[in-house]
Amino acid sequence: MTTTSPRKILVTSALPYANGAIHIGHLVEYIQTDIWVRFQKSRGHTCHYVCADDTHGTPIMLRAEKEGITPEALIARVHGEHSRDFAGFHVGFDNYYSTNSAENREFACDIYKKLKANGKIASRTINQLYDPVKSMFLPDRFVKGECPKCGAKDQYGDNCESCGATYSPTELKNPYSAVSGATPEMRESEHYFFKLGECEDFLKGWTNTPGKLQAEAANKMQEWFESGLSDWDISRDAPYFGFEIPDAPGKYFYVWLDAPVGYMASHKNLCDRLGIDFDEYWKKDSTTELYHFIGKDILYFHALFWPAMLEYAGYRTPTAINTHGFLTVDGAKMSKSRGTFITAESYLNHLNPEWLRYYFAAKLSNTFEDIDLNLEDFTARVNSDLIGKYINIASRAAGFITKRFEGKLAADLSGVELLNKLQAASEGIAAHYDAREYSRAIREIMALTDEVNQFVDQNKPWEMAKQEGQEANLQRVCSILINAFRLLTIYLKPVLPKLSNDVEAFLNIPPLQWADAQNLLLDHSINAYNHLMVRIDPKNIEAMVEENKQSLAPIEAPAAAKAAPSFEIAPIAETCSIDDFMKVDLRIALIANAQHVEGAEKLLQLTLDLGNETRNVFAGIKSAYKPEDLIGKHTVMVANLAPRKMKFGMSEGMVLAAGGDGGLYILEPHAGAKPGMRVK
Repeated sequence: MTTTSPRKILVTSALPYANGAIHIGHLVEYIQTDIWVRFQKSRGHTCHYVCADDTHGTPIMLRAEKEGITPEALIARVHGEHSRDFAGFHVGFDNYYSTNSAENREFACDIYKKLKANGKIASRTINQLYDPVKSMFLPDRFVKGECPKCGAKDQYGDNCESCGATYSPTELKNPYSAVSGATPEMRESEHYFFKLGECEDFLKGWTNTPGKLQAEAANKMQEWFESGLSDWDISRDAPYFGFEIPDAPGKYFYVWLDAPVGYMASHKNLCDRLGIDFDEYWKKDSTTELYHFIGKDILYFHALFWPAMLEYAGYRTPTAINTHGFLTVDGAKMSKSRGTFITAESYLNHLNPEWLRYYFAAKLSNTFEDIDLNLEDFTARVNSDLIGKYINIASRAAGFITKRFEGKLAADLSGVELLNKLQAASEGIAAHYDAREYSRAIREIMALTDEVNQFVDQNKPWEMAKQEGQEANLQRVCSILINAFRLLTIYLKPVLPKLSNDVEAFLNIPPLQWADAQNLLLDHSINAYNHLMVRIDPKNIEAMVEENKQSLAPIEAPAAAKAAPSFEIAPIAETCSIDDFMKVDLRIALIANAQHVEGAEKLLQLTLDLGNETRNVFAGIKSAYKPEDLIGKHTVMVANLAPRKMKFGMSEGMVLAAGGDGGLYILEPHAGAKPGMRVK
């Protein structure tokens, strides 16, 4: 939505959970959002950027107990750490708050009561496993036991990582509490549900409204609609760190109900502090704009639950939900063992945050596509683009202005084709920023930067300075370069706010706004030039990676034990005959498609091509692979395994994988093996 008329915009990023540090994967979202907000503000629009720590839930409660502190003390400490890290990367929240706030309690209760009055809340009794030692009902992830299908030990309460089966925690054999180790008991409990299925017609219309979702997100919605929307359990039993449901003593709002409400709470806190009309932004008929920036892993909650909650509680719904992909480092998932699971704090210990802001911007588009931080390319691109091209313009011209002309720029620069071209690019670059096509904006800005450097090489001010009678031309050429540098800075300011502030001090000008691109600095005095940015030293990257290895690696085993495997090797199974083995039909299969399974923590849904047919298989490999990384790979499957009805659909086989404490690895045949070939 590109317009020059004033807009009122509220922007949020997903709320980071108060149970861990901010890392560079998180920063993709916050940097993407911050760039967009800074751009909107530079255009003269009223734009508020709010966020908060997501502070409720069982993991917070248990971690606080383990550390011997209260949940309130834990979330206060983490809030300080998160605030520090975001500030370090120049993420400019207008308000960074907490979901454990009076405002959030008020809005969560208000929405619940309005949904109940609207007939959208139901209650029913369910069976759950209960820890008699901790006196608490156990969520699926806190129950372990033996898989009811294959007998594998130490499996979680919803899915077997060994055979891929899914089940309920009550089906586990020999279950035990992952919290206390106690044998859980089966107990009944009354739970409260949001009738999401009754909202389906509204949600189909809302998600198909042009501009609400990206094309990939809208397509994903159709898959969920086809599988059917079920009631959503919004309650949890005590003990639980969260807000008690107002008319249900001992029952608490599930964290995913009050977490998105945290957007409203943080904004209300900002409004109360600054005298802003909160209702103008959240009332049903609001003409303001509301944008959520989120990762694709939480699309379900933001594009189904959240709009439905708002609609049936009488509030406005989002203008749009902007979804991004994940981050890989050097082409792979972030890894603690390789030192590429990089925390924000450790990055800041070694590197300039604006280098990462620039690199992310150069990669980001408005799609779901994942981006990769290639550390070698990161070094090369920053050193080439920012230092070799952009900063180089100022460093090659400023000295002459200061020494020869007492810091004064030329009074007349009319008719300069280069400056006219840079000024004319303003609206095109603005459109890219507004559409979140940052990579296109950066490409255009760098193409202009190349032209400015060509102008430098053509005019050679260093040679002009040695020639008699060239003083006026030298001042004019260097003034053109300083003005070109200023225009490029306007276009880069949403990405590089700190550097831009330093440029403004050097140029002796007030903070740059987008409209300033239509003006030039004429007959203006600048300050002496001091170097604005240094190159990346690869040694600093090496030190950062090493620091993460050291801080995250396990304690090294004694020398005598180093030959031992890093995982427990299971005993060899009982001997079988060749006839028994030949009953298992192993086939080469092409992974034609792979996708997440909504509601399953460990499953991926695979479409396997056997050459003459395709099979649908659910595999418990989500912890090790992203769906898009599997598509096109060959693997080995058990083709004659009896189909198994799972709660997510029919599974028509099993893929083979090896695993241990060190990870999970699907089997990949040697090149040349074709779909349908039998493994003998």
